[in-house]
Amino acid sequence: MDDFEVDQVVQRALDRLTLLAETTTAMTSTLDSYAAVRRVCRILVPQLADWCAVDLLDEEGRPRRVSVVHRDPGVLPVGGLTGVLPDVPEVPAGPLSRVLLGAGPLLVTAADIPSPDMAADPLHARQLEMFDQLETHTAVVAPVRARRQVLGALTIGRSADRAPLTYDDLAMVEDLTHRIALGVDNARLYRETQHIAERLQRSLLPTLAQTGPLQLAARYAPAATTAEVGGDWYDSFPLPNGSTTMIMGDVTGHDLRAAITMSQLRNMLRGIGCDRQEPPGHILRRLDLAHDALYPQATATCLYAVLDENGREGWKITYSSAGHPPPLLVTHEGDTRYLEGGRGLLLGVDPSLPRHHATETLPARSTVLMYTDGLIERRGEDLHHGMTRLRQHAAALAREDLDTFCDELIAGMATDHADDIALLVARTPATSQPPR
Repeated sequence: MDDFEVDQVVQRALDRLTLLAETTTAMTSTLDSYAAVRRVCRILVPQLADWCAVDLLDEEGRPRRVSVVHRDPGVLPVGGLTGVLPDVPEVPAGPLSRVLLGAGPLLVTAADIPSPDMAADPLHARQLEMFDQLETHTAVVAPVRARRQVLGALTIGRSADRAPLTYDDLAMVEDLTHRIALGVDNARLYRETQHIAERLQRSLLPTLAQTGPLQLAARYAPAATTAEVGGDWYDSFPLPNGSTTMIMGDVTGHDLRAAITMSQLRNMLRGIGCDRQEPPGHILRRLDLAHDALYPQATATCLYAVLDENGREGWKITYSSAGHPPPLLVTHEGDTRYLEGGRGLLLGVDPSLPRHHATETLPARSTVLMYTDGLIERRGEDLHHGMTRLRQHAAALAREDLDTFCDELIAGMATDHADDIALLVARTPATSQPPR
């Protein structure tokens, strides 16, 4: 082998390593598997092939073509040949169905590509139509497989004016699909973990009791960038004396321990509140003492409020805060202000200190909003901007029903939020109830 041939061998090896590295980078740059495989297709075309397609199986085993890239974008029709494909037949005939049912990488030559009207099944017909439309002379169809499970297939093709694909290319394509499979599998595992975490978090949150003239609503929105349970929580329940509680809290941390602590704190607060029926500052101090004895290394914020009818004046709220963001009062006319009274340290800092509470009169048809800091905090932004933005959004929604109020507030405030969000809102009736 002369120097020129050695240089060619070395260059081919470098090109292969570069292609594999770029594919790995594309698949690890996002947890959106569809976006990742589109990036891979754009890398492979035209370096390796004239066109590239990726088909992925959904949870029910139905194939979907998620990406088709051609060196000449004008060749592709509107829609790009992507979309749901026919079901995989029980008896595979075409190369795609064979690969999706477990076959290894397959080389397809011109002799293996009949006209679409000779297809053995609808899936085979769709593949032959694509081969025909993209003027395919040779192709390789390879499984995207991880953990002994086929997740989909990668197809690359070349036209007659380019050197044909050969059996020597199968190993290269298999390496590529291995990297694609790892990325797709990781994205699916992340989504499954996120779904499980969200279900666990929601199972720890209560169902609001809709009793009396007060309207109540709550929402929980998991973080857009994590797949773990957290410590955000809300609660509301009637006290034996007829008052209604509103509670919002956030245990430090974003893991299973925080979620367990959150659930236990909520239950302790329920017991203390129902048993003692004391002003909110006293209730939070009792909770702080219990929290310090049981969870000496943990801290948490909590906002505890009690809503009562206030004779002819309508309703009042008495509240105390342990380091939690202040509640927002929104009148029916759209005026807003934060309720800044009753502030104290986080739970778990110094339970020996006394805690205070404050009382405010609530206008008719006004809305009290409690929330966790995920609603207003943004990385690199001053917290004041988030609180101002919350007032503006809430003012615009002042006359909407509570479900719309909550949904629109989250939609407007929580784009790509990096932390969980919990909301709890109460709305007073139009007029006070007759004295009892």
